[in-house]
Amino acid sequence: MSRAEKVVLAYSGGVDTSVCIPYLKEEWGVKEVITLAANLGQGDELEPIRQKALDAGATESLVADATYSFVKDYAFPAIQANALYESRYPLSTALARPLIAKLLVETAEKYGADAVAHGCTGKGNDQVRFDVSIIALNPNLKILAPAREWGFSREDSIAYGERFGIPSPVKKSSPYSIDRNLLGRSIEAGVLEDPMVEPPEEVYAMTKAIANTPDEPEYIEIGFERGVPTILNGNLLDPVTFISQLNELAGNHGVGRIDMVENRVVGIKSREIYETPALSVLIQAHRDLESLTLTADVTQYKRGLEDTYSQMVYKGLWYSPLKEALDAFIQKTQERVSGTVKVKLFKGNAIIVGRQSENSLYTPELATYTSEDQFDHKAAEGFIYLWGLPTRVWSAKTRS
Repeated sequence: MSRAEKVVLAYSGGVDTSVCIPYLKEEWGVKEVITLAANLGQGDELEPIRQKALDAGATESLVADATYSFVKDYAFPAIQANALYESRYPLSTALARPLIAKLLVETAEKYGADAVAHGCTGKGNDQVRFDVSIIALNPNLKILAPAREWGFSREDSIAYGERFGIPSPVKKSSPYSIDRNLLGRSIEAGVLEDPMVEPPEEVYAMTKAIANTPDEPEYIEIGFERGVPTILNGNLLDPVTFISQLNELAGNHGVGRIDMVENRVVGIKSREIYETPALSVLIQAHRDLESLTLTADVTQYKRGLEDTYSQMVYKGLWYSPLKEALDAFIQKTQERVSGTVKVKLFKGNAIIVGRQSENSLYTPELATYTSEDQFDHKAAEGFIYLWGLPTRVWSAKTRS
């Protein structure tokens, strides 16, 4: 019995998603497979990928250029939220999944498909992100995940594909599993599965090794408007160009390498290597600008919500009531987060060395220790008495 009549498959051009095409048709009785490849700035030539899907048996092969939306609608809100999963990972891969899910659902609705499919295994985070996002956007669509069920090794997948004319990789396959888009690269597997092994230099592509970075620091200035980065070194740039140029600048100085053991949604720990030059710098700069423009209580309260926001994005809950509520709070906090941050890039570090804003809450005549000081020092004694009154009472009662 067919699991679906017409399926839209998230397609990358790799072995597994290519094998999904004949597998869905031959093993599960799907009549039509429409593939959808999303251009998120990963740098691949998408026409060969589109043709490969047709050669593998796809009824239609689509390519969606979603790079602009990826940055504007997904990356920039995450920057406004200072989103760092487990305080380190800026969600470069996770942010792509709700967008791809949205494209899948829209395409399925447009073409009258009764199901969508992906090539995720049962061990990773992406299956959760895709499935939950699709459910949120259209709970009536079936979700097919052949790689969760077929039990193929990589060799099995290649052999199965060859039966249907899908060529095996010509060169020896890299031992690493790599996902990339405009925001960064994630690398796992191979020797990286041993948490004690230093990542070999060959795994990196967006960032220079410290030994190969310039011996002089480079200063850059980033302008924000309501928490969104808009100006780089005095130039007003569109979102895609902004991220691309900052990736180059920061990566040239070795900024943006992350080596961490993270907790996956499915309950296992995984050693992950990330390269996120622009995102790393932008979140650091944005957080610093907030320190200048937000009140202390808003800043402190927002920090707790930032962790919740990061958890939700990582765990596939981009389209959820709580995430929507957090978005409203974060957008309200960003109304005054405009200004310029000066950053020094040097030997793997992005160091904030200056910040300014027309909305600055920093008041020089209150902060200074010079003769210009206007702070009422005498008022401090009464403040300290009231502030410390609970402690005074507690001490008197417990020491009697």
